[in-house]
Amino acid sequence: MFPGFQIGKFFLGMYGICTLVGIFTAFPLALHLYKKKTGDWLALLTVFLIGAAGLFLGMHLLYGLTNVSYWKLLFNAESFKQWIERFAAIFGGSVFYGGLIGGLCAGGVAIWKMKLPAALATDCAAVAIPLFHGFARIGCFMGGCCYGVEWEHGVTFTNSLVESANGVPRVPIQLFESGFEFLLFGLIFLLYTKNVLRGRLLCVYLLIYPVGRFILEFWRGDEYRGFVFGLSTSQFISILVFTASLLWLVITSLRKKNKKIEGSV
Repeated sequence: MFPGFQIGKFFLGMYGICTLVGIFTAFPLALHLYKKKTGDWLALLTVFLIGAAGLFLGMHLLYGLTNVSYWKLLFNAESFKQWIERFAAIFGGSVFYGGLIGGLCAGGVAIWKMKLPAALATDCAAVAIPLFHGFARIGCFMGGCCYGVEWEHGVTFTNSLVESANGVPRVPIQLFESGFEFLLFGLIFLLYTKNVLRGRLLCVYLLIYPVGRFILEFWRGDEYRGFVFGLSTSQFISILVFTASLLWLVITSLRKKNKKIEGSV
């Protein structure tokens, strides 16, 4: 498609542009929703910034873990410059699930330490995440990464930054996932405005997204992202995330039910 602009010596990638559009669309919305309920937005902004650090670390770390077979190259580098180049190649990519898990962990710790209303903060985050990711996936399509399998009716990349994507028609899986994310955003935003499942919207996201991602992964063609037990890394993580979220929902529901029973005694 159109990977980006060359401005002098600098290359401005469409993935980065779309990601910024997602950031400046999704997170101001979340801050606005939080401010309407609390009168303050700065606390949640702090949480998002800390979560962003966790996201950055997590997405690159998980990418590096998918390349664990290449770690040995770090130990036989002939110079520091070569070590840096190899390190950048091994850890330079990103995996969304790594960023999601890293961001949620870092943000969760921040909410706990700052003693913020966790139910409201996580609900606002649940509204923002799929909206942000929907725009980011458009960036993936424009840049040609995260591409789909070959399909005679698909889109043919000719100048993708990922060479293996070029030359054959492929399923525009990036746009399919983007559409799925926008629909998920619409559902969660509707639940938020209707005050339904208050305090559990992040769980709703973590139950629905893994199912959609697991299915969409069957049409992904970028096999370099890694596989575990015959499933792609993202499919394997989808199972773990869905299972953990379901257990969390059941446990918290039982605790809430027991508190009601104890309060009525």
